[in-house]
Amino acid sequence: PPWMMGTGELGGTTKPNGKKPAAEEKKMYLEPEYTKSRITDVGFKELVVLPREIDLNEWLASNTTTFFHHVNLQYSTISEFCTGEACQTMAVCNTQYYWYDERGKKVKCTAPQYVDFVMSSVQKLVTDEDVFPTKYGREFPSSFESLVKKICKYLFHVLAHIYWSHFKETLALELHGHLNTLYVHFILFAREFNLLDPKETAMTSSYGPAGASGLTEQIPMTHTGDAHRPWESHTVRNPASWDRRARREGEVQGCRTPSPPWAGSW
Repeated sequence: PPWMMGTGELGGTTKPNGKKPAAEEKKMYLEPEYTKSRITDVGFKELVVLPREIDLNEWLASNTTTFFHHVNLQYSTISEFCTGEACQTMAVCNTQYYWYDERGKKVKCTAPQYVDFVMSSVQKLVTDEDVFPTKYGREFPSSFESLVKKICKYLFHVLAHIYWSHFKETLALELHGHLNTLYVHFILFAREFNLLDPKETAMTSSYGPAGASGLTEQIPMTHTGDAHRPWESHTVRNPASWDRRARREGEVQGCRTPSPPWAGSW
């Protein structure tokens, strides 16, 4: 799709209103008591590794559609606060993101518009049999890995925006543990398969779980409550034993894999 051809970003040094970022503004996403909070102690470094005898593209497809589902769900929890008035541009740190239309033309849009473009476009891709095949005998396209990288880039933009602009609301909803867990899992998966350009993730030094500086190691965590412990009885099944069509589950059609061990707390 044409929108997959764009870089999706443009660097800047000021806020959308032209003012310099307030250095004194308290950044709650940097507070250890919040950034270390996760809802599971699952070993994500082991969870993201390609299982033996599993096709790489199938593994990428399964996880990509699952991350799409959960990023979409995470954003929905704060979507009422992400308005065209509150978030006039899709900005993170000193970077402003732009969308690219069907003709490849750069389009300036509000954050909610950008997220809607992302979710609508990715939804079309993960339900397209020519891109994410679910029937046996159907091959993945030669461009599949590059498409997955583009999808991950745009999902990363959404997660980054939630941290940068809506962590306060996420904290008020007591969903910061969910956000951190999703973020850590997503970043480690992307790093395992080189799905994100280092330039994209460079800004994570200033936000995210523990500043994201320790993501290659297991970040110390504090549970958000004993009620959120669904992973203890969860068994991670072997994707090779599933029928591709049967793997479509969840709210978003095209979800090819069971929810990760931490997802049951939703």
